[in-house]
Amino acid sequence: MISPVIHRRGLLAGTAALGIAGRASAQAWPARPIKLVAPFAPGGGSDFTSRLVAEKLSARLGQTMLVDNKPGAGGNLGAEVAIKSPPDGYTYLTISGSYAINSILHKPSFDSLNDIVAIGQFTDEPTVLCVHPSVPAKTLKEFVALAQREPGKLTFGSSGPGGLVHLGIEFFLDAAGIKATHVPYRGTAPALNDLIAGNLQFLTGGTTTMLPYIKSGQVRPLAITKKIAAADIATYGEQGYPTLEFNLWHGMIGPRGIPPEIVRRLNAELDAVLKSPEVRDRLAADGVIAVGGSSDAFMTTIRAEVKRWQDFIQRTGVKLD
Repeated sequence: MISPVIHRRGLLAGTAALGIAGRASAQAWPARPIKLVAPFAPGGGSDFTSRLVAEKLSARLGQTMLVDNKPGAGGNLGAEVAIKSPPDGYTYLTISGSYAINSILHKPSFDSLNDIVAIGQFTDEPTVLCVHPSVPAKTLKEFVALAQREPGKLTFGSSGPGGLVHLGIEFFLDAAGIKATHVPYRGTAPALNDLIAGNLQFLTGGTTTMLPYIKSGQVRPLAITKKIAAADIATYGEQGYPTLEFNLWHGMIGPRGIPPEIVRRLNAELDAVLKSPEVRDRLAADGVIAVGGSSDAFMTTIRAEVKRWQDFIQRTGVKLD
């Protein structure tokens, strides 16, 4: 019979050995390429931001960070792959504001808050409400008055039902007390094409997407969520809608259980990348704000966004149509 004392000593020794092995593994990190899953198709905002960050982190870490595009299920396919990966510090996920919405509307197979560890926020990108030039409204006040006179007549596009663009506009319609008709598309690009062609009356999009068409005069901006140097557009808050001053955002998370030493190292390197003049200025040219900061601060942002959309969806009963 094994002595209980000896048995306990054996367990303690085994636990200590595992702890030493874990610390040694964290100290050796990164010993091989790191994967950053981008849960949307190549060419979009998530893909661009992921590749910019991965390129700069590769140089700082002395190890390649590969971007792995896994689109599908509104971002949930790639999220599931990344969050269910081993927490060894070699697989991460780029998330955007749609991650918070998906956790409520699409009920993923993982816990969107408790199965993750936040690494850091990449960016904050204002969104712009734009109309086709034929719409007889030059300000947000005039647009609201027009929609009030003709409830449901104005049409808006989105990147898909239940997505961030769709719910962002629903958020505005609710605040303004007006109605419009939703026309869903398979992505923002085809919706924007129809706005430019005059088949839609209005659309919301990030500054990266909308600024070139604003500058060319193909669409007219009415409101932006936050002031930027790249364009002189009045904010929603300046026009009487302070609750609409929120932005698109991107950041990095990983599966829960990644060693704290790795989280701290990766967060510090990411913060340095986003505070570098090269990256900051490159993003600012598109009206995008480089954020950085601590992993705790980013987790606070994720939790706040989940609560914002949970409260809105429960209160309004908005549907996936």
